[in-house]
Amino acid sequence: MSLNAILNNANSGLATAQAQLRIVSDNVANVNTKGYVRKIADQQSLTSQGTGSGVEIGRVRLATDRFLQAASLSANADAGRYEARSELYDRIQSLFGDPGSTTGFFSSIDGVFAAFATVAEDAPSSPRRQEALFKAEALLGDAARVAGQIQSTREDADSRIGTAVERVNGLLRDIDALNVEIARATALNADASGAQGAQAMLVAELGSLLDVRSAGMGNGGISLRTGGGALLVGPGAATLEYQRAGKVTPETVFNEVLITEPGGQLRPLTDLITTGEIKGLLELRDVDAPETAERLAELLTHLADELNRAHNAHSAVPAPNSLTGRNIGQSLEAALGGFTGSTTVAVTNSAGLVQARADIVFSGASITVNGAAATPANFLTVLNAQLGAAGTASFANGVLAIEASAGNGVVVADDPANPSKNRADRGFSHFFGLNDLVQSGRPALYETGLTGTSPHGFTAGQTVRFRLSDDRGSKLRDVTFTVPAGATVENLRTALNDPITGIGRYGSFSLSAAGELTFQGNGDPAPTLKTLDDQTAQVPSGVSFTRLFGVGAGVRATRADSFTVRSDVRQNAAKLALAEFDFTAAVGSRGLLSGDGRGATALADAGNRSTAFQAAGGGRASTQTVSRYAAELSGTIGGKAASSKSRADSAVAVRTEATARQTAFEGVNLDEELVLLTTYQQAFNASARLIQASRELYDTLLGMI
Repeated sequence: MSLNAILNNANSGLATAQAQLRIVSDNVANVNTKGYVRKIADQQSLTSQGTGSGVEIGRVRLATDRFLQAASLSANADAGRYEARSELYDRIQSLFGDPGSTTGFFSSIDGVFAAFATVAEDAPSSPRRQEALFKAEALLGDAARVAGQIQSTREDADSRIGTAVERVNGLLRDIDALNVEIARATALNADASGAQGAQAMLVAELGSLLDVRSAGMGNGGISLRTGGGALLVGPGAATLEYQRAGKVTPETVFNEVLITEPGGQLRPLTDLITTGEIKGLLELRDVDAPETAERLAELLTHLADELNRAHNAHSAVPAPNSLTGRNIGQSLEAALGGFTGSTTVAVTNSAGLVQARADIVFSGASITVNGAAATPANFLTVLNAQLGAAGTASFANGVLAIEASAGNGVVVADDPANPSKNRADRGFSHFFGLNDLVQSGRPALYETGLTGTSPHGFTAGQTVRFRLSDDRGSKLRDVTFTVPAGATVENLRTALNDPITGIGRYGSFSLSAAGELTFQGNGDPAPTLKTLDDQTAQVPSGVSFTRLFGVGAGVRATRADSFTVRSDVRQNAAKLALAEFDFTAAVGSRGLLSGDGRGATALADAGNRSTAFQAAGGGRASTQTVSRYAAELSGTIGGKAASSKSRADSAVAVRTEATARQTAFEGVNLDEELVLLTTYQQAFNASARLIQASRELYDTLLGMI
């Protein structure tokens, strides 16, 4: 071997050792840098015409492992998903307080019934009445607060989705830019490890927001796809679009998160991701929180309804001068057509003596008032004739009202032997809400008592815009429904179920015996129905179609923040209906007795009366007491919060283990780097000695000449 060849070999060895030492130095300097991937310089031999001519650095690469990277990305996405759900659902759970404490929301429900029980022990006691009313009002106020905070949590989740989308767009742009830089370095056979390391950290951050699948490209860069196959990067970067909703209510229909793939079309992202923080936020916003709000509304509705059932069955002493009902969302004729049994409208003086009474017997379309024949169409005329100058009944805008003459009061009481009831199992006064204790600013009871032959009251040509979404929240189709010319509820239901002009392709509406109109989607999982816009108004009530029947996700949840104790009772506890009318009392006899506390007993027992709860928030329809439903809801919320926390903890543990294994393989080990440092120092010294030896040989040869 010539001296030049020896010198070239030594020079290449010296340069290679220096390069290896720089790599080791970079690794050691970044030993504590989070996400740093150890560099490896691949060393290879140089040959010239089949003869060894030294060594060189073939390429500098990162010590990555595709399997460990994929496992870490998957674990990171799952942790992001479940941590987001757990954090926000824990906030929802905390709104209700500790179920085991005496100050929690669900404990206060029992406190209301217990307060009415103390009133029953001493009915004339104004402080006890005031305490019971205060607790009822506080409970309803807490319910409104909780319902509002649930929507605030959804609003927070929606805002975080918008922020996450913005961050994803920034990450995708940066990853794509690094792809270009890596490709350029690869083409020039330059060191691309710095860009690759920076890119790996960006991909790891992206992996917490979306489920990401990474694959290498021929130019040294990477391509990224979501778990559902949407192309995020390579070549070019995808763009996500999202418009935040702003103020969120139970009826808010959120915009979709859209993605435009590189060179592709705009389409929903929801179908294309399976995990990640964005997925967790969507699930909390669109599933977990709405389900809790719907079940809370169902609980509050039946709590109010059972208190109203008891309150309508009794009267204050003296009786109030007038009773004004709630908007029933239908005509008086339609409502009266479903009643059976007997009730009495009585006028009493301040001492409780009966001044006049009208005994009403219902039998479908056949009605008698004090024996005088009547129909639903002329019912008010006949009733007012029988009351004479003692009282007047009227019906306007869906509201029934009865007023006594000056100085007297009105009592409505059912016949104990044959009480009145309609198809929704509510008595005359209860159905019309004549003496409700708890009132609502919107329809809260969707068992209308209507049948297929009842007039629906909506004007033909009015429209409702519905949105049908799949179980992941993605839009299937928007449908504009037009009220048909047919005037009956069955005509309305048939038009809704039409597969062309209605929503029959996706599900069907059915009318229960109690007059509740409900939608059931086809398939499993079934699509959900949301209301985008409702331009209908029922005559004479003015109530919209979706409000009347509670149609569309979110409409039923709006009830939770609408309940209040009736203002005149709240201001004057003496107006609390605690006395039971003596149904046998004739005109001139005493019908009400001051100090009678049987109504308080009925109010205290309202929580233990079985009632039909409708399917809400993922819970099935059931018949049980209000107290039992509250206990089950409390357990469900606590169980979901615990389950969310457990899943988040498990996902974080998996992420920690996956990250630890990846770091152990890809990270910097100082002991290993010390061995390499020593090795390359010795190689450097050996090359230097070879150069020194070559120099000495040159000097010797030159000296011989």
